[in-house]
Amino acid sequence: MKIIILGAGQVGTSMGEILSRENNDVTLVDIDSEKLAGLQDRLDIRTVTGAASHPSVLERAGVEDADLILAVTDQDEVNMASCQIAHSLFNTPKKIARIRSAEYLSHPGIFTDNAIPIDVIISPEHIVTQHILHLIEYPGALQVVHFADDRIRLVGVRANADSPLIGRALRALREDLPNTDSRVAAIYRQDRAIVPDGDTLIEAGDEVFFLAAREDIQAVMSELCAVEKPGRRIMLTGAGNIGLRLAESLEQAHCHVKLVERDMARAKSVADQLEHTVVLHGDAADEDLMRQENIENVDVFCSLTNDDEANILSAMLAKRLGARRSMALVNRSAYVDLMSNTLVDVAISPKVATVGTLLTHVRRGDMVAVHSLRR
Repeated sequence: MKIIILGAGQVGTSMGEILSRENNDVTLVDIDSEKLAGLQDRLDIRTVTGAASHPSVLERAGVEDADLILAVTDQDEVNMASCQIAHSLFNTPKKIARIRSAEYLSHPGIFTDNAIPIDVIISPEHIVTQHILHLIEYPGALQVVHFADDRIRLVGVRANADSPLIGRALRALREDLPNTDSRVAAIYRQDRAIVPDGDTLIEAGDEVFFLAAREDIQAVMSELCAVEKPGRRIMLTGAGNIGLRLAESLEQAHCHVKLVERDMARAKSVADQLEHTVVLHGDAADEDLMRQENIENVDVFCSLTNDDEANILSAMLAKRLGARRSMALVNRSAYVDLMSNTLVDVAISPKVATVGTLLTHVRRGDMVAVHSLRR
């Protein structure tokens, strides 16, 4: 398949790397010639330097006979214009675009063949928000992924030393839960993947990923770890697009939400948009503020600013001060890999979530969903 990727950021680069390994004809377009030169040396791809929305640049990239254009630059307007031009001038069969702004997403009529012809719209903020909501629904889960219109879910948990399945073979799961249809898909032990079978023994500390019907998730989790009720007291930090979306969703779920924002103007703006959330002006890394807001009574603390370091530190602080569970939004892959043994319970990678969703729509055949198991 001939694929043109517009934008050599984290997502565009990851998509180029994955798709080129699968023997696709991949061309990556970006305005940064130095970045493209480095990628061309490392990956089996073509590169074109220039503005992604310019027809001449798209022509140089080979858009005339491309099967797919994937617009993932850091500007919504460029992504939309690129898809429009690819459709109007070159009749590109499939166009996928990353759109971040709620202003555009709240008007779906924009994205039609009679307006801006985009076949698939990817919203990282929506993807990440839904991912966090699933993690809040299942305390103790490291990963929650849904399939088959959410009838089936894949859940990852860390096996506790006192859980019923420790030291026993996986086949015991069916003995303990005879009326539950579940399957263990993968186990990670000390960062090493294990392909499980019925004789595989579960050890304390194993990361176990299992598939089960939505209604059976809690029963299977109880075999591997302590099951707790979903938390209702949530503290968020960072009132950006993800923080605002998440607060709105948690309000609808009748959670008690506090949202901490460093920028006074943004805090006031968000406070006007939210009905029941307590919006606080301050820094989540301020220990006095955290104690004042009774962080020890918080069920879930989630740091969602644009600063990876601030997110990690505030999530670690919240956990140390007594928050039951802490999560941090982390964009840098190197940081995500380093966080498995920290106080942060879950590192949330927008790149991993977005790439998985994109691959679902890019790959051909009978594949219906693509997800990365580990954070």
